[in-house]
Amino acid sequence: MKLAQKGERISNIMCEKDKLPKVTGTMEKAEEVEEVMEKIKTSKACSPLSKSKLEAVAYYVKKGRMKAVVKRIDVSPDAKCPVCGMFVSKYPKWAATMEHDGKKYYFDGVKDMMKYYIFDGDFPYDRTHISQMQVSDYYTLEAIPAKEAFYVLDPDVFGPMGHELVPFKSQKSAQTFMLEHHGKKIVKFDKITDTMVMALDGIMQ
Repeated sequence: MKLAQKGERISNIMCEKDKLPKVTGTMEKAEEVEEVMEKIKTSKACSPLSKSKLEAVAYYVKKGRMKAVVKRIDVSPDAKCPVCGMFVSKYPKWAATMEHDGKKYYFDGVKDMMKYYIFDGDFPYDRTHISQMQVSDYYTLEAIPAKEAFYVLDPDVFGPMGHELVPFKSQKSAQTFMLEHHGKKIVKFDKITDTMVMALDGIMQ
């Protein structure tokens, strides 16, 4: 992030922005920084740059493309979590959503979404009518299918409602985060249990 910000400042002074190369590909297949550096040099969009400055500009260009291709969960300002009643738009990093019976529901974290999904006594609706479930990748905020995500259980990073299940699009990102933030383990959607969810609130069975 800091390198990208530095690169933006450098490009404002030393580059013709409209000549900077466009980075192709999706989040998963975006070009490596070294490739972007070569494209910048070939484009001749910038005055001669040192390697460190060129790298910073490459991060800026790459970040701009990645930002453009990321689709986030779009939460309306008045959307409230059906579990805790909090306004979800205040916490975009943690936003999750579910759609059933033609209506969308928004949650301020995976933990509350899983309560709504698992505890059918508290939240009675037909689970077979769920048409979509999405969560936000912790690093990129990309909206990803809830059933495809990798969740780090109870790290030392807290969400709006305290202890959480933190979602990631890739297992590699989840592993990196778990090591840095002392998560208990990585779980997939269908392995999240009522016991896990309750333990996040300090309720032990």
